[in-house]
Amino acid sequence: MAQCVQSVQEFVQDSFVPMVAVLCSEEAERVTRKNNLNFAELLRPFCRLTSEGHIRDPNNQVQVVKNLRICVNNVVTSPNTAFSPAQRRVLNEVVLSCQPQEGTATNVITAGDCDLNFSATTPWFEAYRENFLQSMPASEHEFLNHYLACLLVVSSTETVPVEQFLKLSQEQHRIQHSGDYTNPKWFIPNTLKYYVLLHDMSEGGEQRADSVYEDMKQRYGHQGCYLLKMNSRTFSAEEDEQIPDPWSQYLHRNNLQSQVSAAATDRGPVSCQGSQGDSHPSTEKGEASNSLESHPLQLDTASSSGSLHTLSAVNPELKKGARDPESLAGGAGSHGASLTLNDHDHIRQFIQEFTFRGLLPHIEKNIRQLNDQLVSRKGLSRSLFTATKKWFGGGKVPEKGISEPKSTCGLLYPPEAPELQIRKMADLCFLVQHYELAYSCYHTAKKDFLSDQAMLYAAGALEMAAVSAFLQAGAPRPYPAHYMDTAIQTYRDVCKNMVLAERCALLSAEILKSQVKYSDAATLLIKMTSEDSDLRSALLLEQAAHCFINMRNPMVRKFAFHMILAGHRFSKAGQRRHALRCYCQAMQVYKERGWSLAEDHINFTIGRQSFTLSHPENAVTAFRQILTNDSRQTATQQGAFLREYLYVYKSVVLGNEDRLPQLPLPCIHSSATRVYFGHERRLAEGEKQAATHVSLDQEYDQDLAAMWCHLEEQLVAAANRGIVPATFQPTQCCLNSQTDNLRFPLAVAEEPIIVEVTFRNPLKVPLALSNLSLLWRFTAEGATPSEEKTTEESAGEAPTHNKWGCSFFGPCDT
Repeated sequence: MAQCVQSVQEFVQDSFVPMVAVLCSEEAERVTRKNNLNFAELLRPFCRLTSEGHIRDPNNQVQVVKNLRICVNNVVTSPNTAFSPAQRRVLNEVVLSCQPQEGTATNVITAGDCDLNFSATTPWFEAYRENFLQSMPASEHEFLNHYLACLLVVSSTETVPVEQFLKLSQEQHRIQHSGDYTNPKWFIPNTLKYYVLLHDMSEGGEQRADSVYEDMKQRYGHQGCYLLKMNSRTFSAEEDEQIPDPWSQYLHRNNLQSQVSAAATDRGPVSCQGSQGDSHPSTEKGEASNSLESHPLQLDTASSSGSLHTLSAVNPELKKGARDPESLAGGAGSHGASLTLNDHDHIRQFIQEFTFRGLLPHIEKNIRQLNDQLVSRKGLSRSLFTATKKWFGGGKVPEKGISEPKSTCGLLYPPEAPELQIRKMADLCFLVQHYELAYSCYHTAKKDFLSDQAMLYAAGALEMAAVSAFLQAGAPRPYPAHYMDTAIQTYRDVCKNMVLAERCALLSAEILKSQVKYSDAATLLIKMTSEDSDLRSALLLEQAAHCFINMRNPMVRKFAFHMILAGHRFSKAGQRRHALRCYCQAMQVYKERGWSLAEDHINFTIGRQSFTLSHPENAVTAFRQILTNDSRQTATQQGAFLREYLYVYKSVVLGNEDRLPQLPLPCIHSSATRVYFGHERRLAEGEKQAATHVSLDQEYDQDLAAMWCHLEEQLVAAANRGIVPATFQPTQCCLNSQTDNLRFPLAVAEEPIIVEVTFRNPLKVPLALSNLSLLWRFTAEGATPSEEKTTEESAGEAPTHNKWGCSFFGPCDT
């Protein structure tokens, strides 16, 4: 695989992060909208912690949490199906918008007699992978994408902020526990609620905000609430402070989303009332799969901001703004216009306080509670259940294979099932980087799931057990690649879930690559290609090609072959630029190796893709290689190549009338060209001479010319007292490769000059040549070159055999 910006540890950790939901009041949304952002978007650039956190495990051992990132999203209650066509279009746009930049770093590898130059990194693959993993829908068999906490945000300008907090708290409880919503999914029943008082510094009233905050600390505890002050920037004529915009890189996908939104329905999120006891929402399941409103890749908009008022009927103006890139996402540099650098620090400090004082202690408490429950259950009911199975049968399922399941994916555990509690504890430990305890829990859960033939649950436990084993500090155990292989096979073949299989393959391939197991990584990636997704197959085939070239002994031909396969799938996916790049990289291996058929195919594809991408000159160059090289193509195939070339060639000529590109067909024997200064009759005005099969041998008698040359020497000698002058130049009526062509020839005015050109047809198909004209230039002695002139047109048709002659007639001006 190509080099990645992130290390494999950073990539895996960022793939699974604690999820935090947001519910805002109307007034709080108004405050954040001054910066052209909603509250979740406001926090996004600051969600990675720069300092270490600490928790204590059930054995009271301190566990360090480093480089933790949290994910903050607005509450969206509409269902999110796994990768609808609209979502796939978003991923397609992500790859399409990420193209290699000129001047980027390249790798140069010498393998045998091949010098390969290719991109050192593949940012389009990393962008696809990041967006794919972020769009993973929450699943019932795992809890990693379930929300652990909910931020309740109220503005200090509310008449009674505490009442608004109560309404938001009741709304969160109703969404989670009423049973009316399948989304979002929550990690544990007792979700952490963190109360945030938002104060707009530009509106004053700081003392009141401090007073309300003091009351909040009395109600919710100082570790359960926070006062966030923002919008401190004042605008004046003389102020021109440059404030960075860290939001653009996070909101870039909104531009892609807005392009796709035009083809989507105008349905808003599920509506519900904002107060306790109001009517329940009405769901529109029929439109859920076709709507982009529920897509996890979508930028949070006003219509899905998670605030209390937006869970009610959608404001048409807000819906209009959600599709207006100038209103929601704003132009470049328009985010955070009311914030100062101190405000940035305040937001960063808020995230740190929430995580260290609220989120991590909450996770630590739940890990202890789950551990205590599991220990007590294991000592009683589980021990009896295990003994019963031991006495009355029921062996273990082999870990490395999949036996015939009694129930594949239809088995669902109740929320209080001990197996799910073990999985829940494992996920909590994984999210806070306690990989050793996480591995132990995943391993235990895996055995229980396999015993129950719950294959989807078992595959998830196998996947995360392998990742946990890899991430353990000091690597106490080797990476169990067979766990990942079994998980992929189960996801793909048993559960028919290619999304989870792809996630598993992306993780495993990156891990294998970090262990220099490029062959295993390439094999895994190739197995994940299929006909259901051309884009995924193209990206994985390209990464497999990079694996082959990065081996200790680079496998150059496999690299080129899989680049060709990747280019083909890119082309089918509509990614023409990426397809062209893959074919060009593969051409470095196939060029001038004697593999003429493969080289012709690559040149033909490069020519066609270049022409489609408005690069006709490159297309002409590629097609020319097919027609000039000695090819073993059939006559039918050569005819198809020729038609493509002529079509492209005419388009180039049409745009460049002043200069004509060199036509590679037919081939010209330069050494066989002859020029004749003879006495042939001059063609009448408009008269044309058939060019085919006309040869000077029919008119020019070499013996007679030699006799006339001898007579000319005698005449000159007689005129000079029997001595031929040293400067004497005999008149040459025929110039060829054997004559002295350094001296200017003599021609008689008004007599024709005949040029004989010998052509060769390298193809197996006849070439019909018409309207041939000879371009020539005349320069008088001591004068500047005249304009280019053409002879009379000469028409002819090329025969099927290889050689023929063509003569052009033109008058001599002087």
